[in-house]
Amino acid sequence: MSFANANTPPQVVVLGAGAWGSSLTYVLNNNDIPTQVWSRRSPQSLESMVAGADVIVSAVSIKGVPSVAARLEAMNLQKRTILVTATKGLDPETMATPSQIWQASLPSQPIAVLSGPNLSKEIDQGLPAATVVASSDQAAAEEIQTIFAADNFRVYTNNDPLGTELGGTLKNVMAIAVGVCEGLGLGTNAKSALITRALPEITRVGLHFGAQPDTFWGLAGLGDLLATCSSMLSRNYRVGYGLSKGQALEEILANLGGTAEGVNTTDVLIKIANREKIAVPITRQVYRLLHGKITPPQAVEALMERELKAEFEDFDL
Repeated sequence: MSFANANTPPQVVVLGAGAWGSSLTYVLNNNDIPTQVWSRRSPQSLESMVAGADVIVSAVSIKGVPSVAARLEAMNLQKRTILVTATKGLDPETMATPSQIWQASLPSQPIAVLSGPNLSKEIDQGLPAATVVASSDQAAAEEIQTIFAADNFRVYTNNDPLGTELGGTLKNVMAIAVGVCEGLGLGTNAKSALITRALPEITRVGLHFGAQPDTFWGLAGLGDLLATCSSMLSRNYRVGYGLSKGQALEEILANLGGTAEGVNTTDVLIKIANREKIAVPITRQVYRLLHGKITPPQAVEALMERELKAEFEDFDL
C-alpha cells in the first residue's frame, strides 16, 4: 500500500501515552493523520485498536515492549501494517534492542526505527526539529517519512535501523556523564571533550554489531547526542546533574516525572561490553557511579587518568 497515493490517509495507532508518545501523536494530528492512542489505561483493548491499523507506532518503555510484542504476535496482523518503534533502551533480559524484539515477534511486518534529536517538550511547542526513519524496507521508511514530515518536523530516511536505534539508546548513558560534568562545574572544555569522546564509544559498540559508521555522524548519532547532553529537558542529563549535587539516585528517579532509560541501559551495556570485550570507559565510570562504587569527582578523575594514546587509536572508523 502506498499512503502517498491513497485516497484516504492511513490509520495510525500510537502505543504509549507518555511524553514521547504524546509528542508523536501531536505531530500526526497536526498532519491530519487519523490517530488513536493506546495505553494500559485505555478503555479499549490493544487488539481492538490495532486490528485495522495501517501503521502502529510503539512508544512504550523498553520494559513494556516484550509483553506488547507478544500480544501483537498472537493477533496475526495484516502483512501491510508497518510497525514503527520509537523506544530507546535495551531489554535487561535478552539485551536486545526494541526493533530486534519486534522483528522476532513479527517477522512478516515491515519494521522501522524512528530516532533523532527530539526533545518532546520542544516538539510539543511546535519548535523546529528533525528526525530519522530507518528501515531495511525502503518503501516502508518512505511511507513513514510521508506521514510524519511537516514544516517544523523534517524527516530523513536511511537503511541502518540498528545503528539508528543504538545511537538513540546509548547517548542516554553519555548524557548522565555530561550531567555530572555540568553539575560539578568543570567548564565548557571538559564538557566538549566528554561529548567528543562519547561519540567513538557509541560508534565502537554499533560497529561491533554491524551498524553503519555514517549513521553515528548523523541525526540519530551525533545529533541526538548533542541534544541530550545539552539540555535540562533530558531526564538522563538531570540524573547525572543530580548525582553531582549529592542526591541519591532513588530520590532523583522519583522526582523525574518520567523514565531515565540511561540507567537501565548502562547496566545492560556493561554486560554486553564484558561479554563482547568492547572498550566503554565512559559507560564503565557511569556504571560505577550509579551503583555507588565511586563519587562523581572520582569518576572524572578515573577518566582523566587513563593511559595516554593517540586521539584516533580506538575510534574504530
